[in-house]
Amino acid sequence: MRYAYLGKSGLKVSRLCLGTMNFGPETDEKESFRIMDAALDAGVNFFDTANVYGGQDNRGRTEEIIGRWFAQGGGRREKVVLATKVYGDMDDPADGPNAARGLSAYKIRRHLEASLRRLNTDHVELYQMHHVDRNVSWDELWEAFQVYVNQGKISYVGASNFAGRDLVKAQYEAKARHTLGLVSEQHKYSLLCRLPELEVLPAAEEHGIGVIAWSPLDGGLLGGNALKSSGGSRSTRSQERVEAIRGKLEQFASLCRELGESEANVALAWTLKHPAMTAPIIGPRTLEQFQNTLRVVEIQLTDDTMKRLDEIFPGPGGEAPQAYAW
Repeated sequence: MRYAYLGKSGLKVSRLCLGTMNFGPETDEKESFRIMDAALDAGVNFFDTANVYGGQDNRGRTEEIIGRWFAQGGGRREKVVLATKVYGDMDDPADGPNAARGLSAYKIRRHLEASLRRLNTDHVELYQMHHVDRNVSWDELWEAFQVYVNQGKISYVGASNFAGRDLVKAQYEAKARHTLGLVSEQHKYSLLCRLPELEVLPAAEEHGIGVIAWSPLDGGLLGGNALKSSGGSRSTRSQERVEAIRGKLEQFASLCRELGESEANVALAWTLKHPAMTAPIIGPRTLEQFQNTLRVVEIQLTDDTMKRLDEIFPGPGGEAPQAYAW
């Protein structure tokens, strides 16, 4: 496994981040345990989850599964750089009018404490805002997070789904308070979703924020099975999207065959080429899927291959404003 610093922090994390969203809804507890054990054996020390993961009627279940895995001991908790999130509605009647999606000092306190109980731990290394909430001031946010940094319940603060302007504002406000600010931004980024190259990735790189790519296979469309599906469990909307980009997917599959690599692994390796990228999130449903992904960090994409990928999946044209101005 290879490692990188998480943004401007001194914390090293694996260049693949184990996503756990499938644990519970798609992957049973036994298989989830096997995947997490295999991750540690392979040197994957970066685990990502969220308080809302677990399914519509079982929010929190994924954190509980991870907590029971930690409870087995054997140094599991000590070996993991653990990331979870706050923002969503946890269906807790006690939250009352504050149950709705958003961020507040009130919600951060209640939801962090609940996550720690479910995760069977007294701290998380990375606590992430799952989405931006522009109704809450940075005065409130940074003061709330600093309380838990001081208490040792969180080590670093991260963001997710922030725009470039939100990242810059967060760092500006943190600097005014002489605090570290954000160390990470979890953002949707893939060969099929390259808009972040305009603003988000440049802002993150400039301000020392490590990017963690979610949905790097774009819901499985880049995973190699989309072209093989003739319906089945795939929704009509998803199938329509496959048909709309079938030509691109066929060219991509052909290129991957030339390289002797799977489509999924090439798509993941591509994300790692961006200098702002810390790690893409892999979300295996099975142990086999996890094991097949480990090769990603060894794949070296040549300049010629990167050019061909650009031709198949054109980006926005570079960074803003040059991408759309003279």
